[in-house]
Amino acid sequence: MSGDTSYDIAVIGAGIAGASIAAELAPKASVLLLEMESQPGYHTTGRSAAAFIDTYGPAPVRALTRASEPFYCNPPTGFTEHQLLTPRGILMVAREDQLALLEAEIIELSDAPDLRQVNAAEIEAAMPLLRKGYAKAGLVNNDVSDIDVHALHQGYLKMLRGSGGAIKLGTEVTALERKNGLWHIVTRDAVFTASRIVNAAGAWADDIGALAGASPIGLVPKRRTAMMIAAPAGMNPDPWPMVIDIAEEFYLKPDAGRLLISPADETPAPAGDVQPEELDIAICIDRIETAFDLSVRRIENKWAGLRSFVADKSPVCGFDDKAPDFFWLAGQGGYGIQSAPALAKLAASLVLGRDVPSYILDEGLKLSDIAPGRPGLTPVNQSEKSELTG
Repeated sequence: MSGDTSYDIAVIGAGIAGASIAAELAPKASVLLLEMESQPGYHTTGRSAAAFIDTYGPAPVRALTRASEPFYCNPPTGFTEHQLLTPRGILMVAREDQLALLEAEIIELSDAPDLRQVNAAEIEAAMPLLRKGYAKAGLVNNDVSDIDVHALHQGYLKMLRGSGGAIKLGTEVTALERKNGLWHIVTRDAVFTASRIVNAAGAWADDIGALAGASPIGLVPKRRTAMMIAAPAGMNPDPWPMVIDIAEEFYLKPDAGRLLISPADETPAPAGDVQPEELDIAICIDRIETAFDLSVRRIENKWAGLRSFVADKSPVCGFDDKAPDFFWLAGQGGYGIQSAPALAKLAASLVLGRDVPSYILDEGLKLSDIAPGRPGLTPVNQSEKSELTG
């Protein structure tokens, strides 16, 4: 058993990535979960409007999402008192000038059995708020659900505590040093030791990697803006599908009788407490009013979060090639919630040196496609650096 400062594994970052892998590791090792903020998931997980969409993201993400579905439908006993998934449906719409993008998406998602092409009349019947004639064609997937992000995140934290894992909030890692086969993790108030480190620090993952002397993965935090508005008077939006522009220029999602809207922006931003910018809000309103028979008179709530990507937009999961016993779990971008259960199981298996569960690999996932040293992972280029630093 570990003492107050010595653990088998230290996980840095208590968003969904860190919480989920820590929970999976805790029954088999002594685990410390470190979070620099006063609450877990402050910057990304807690600001996510996640949906379970098995046709969203690059191929490795789609495989991990499919492998996560059994967990969502049947979580462990005592994990949560809430239903994790609520059926929603998704409608991807294309204007006439976007039909080539639609065709490319159909080819990319040819392995998705639940995806169906629809015409303009079918789109308008499914989404009565869409302006007549706006969309020429689209794709519908009814095997899509809203995710109760809070219940999922809290379930993993509860699972971690129940297995004896420790959580330290308000504890920023300021230095990492490896001595005598152990990592020494320096914070403002204490020094912890661990045999292995899991870097699940989200937008700060490359910074943590640098402290450990690890190879950079070229992580770029990107701001995503969202806001809540009222539904038109007399209309109940709850049965409507989530609507996404085929080029991902906007989305609209019913949310407890209101409408959650976003310009689906991906603006490079420094790691930090990002806030929505007025230009992004204006762009969002313009795009929504153009596509929907809707006049946005008042924004009830607005926020922004960070979604951190590497070059190929697939997660980075595996041991670093330079820093011993330093494990990456980063770069989940906008797919981290939907793929969390399978990715946590996979990552925990790798950290512990065990076989990856076959049901994950059976979805067509190749470990080489998410490994830290894979081709295409490069440090941030100069243009992105200038955007990040202003």
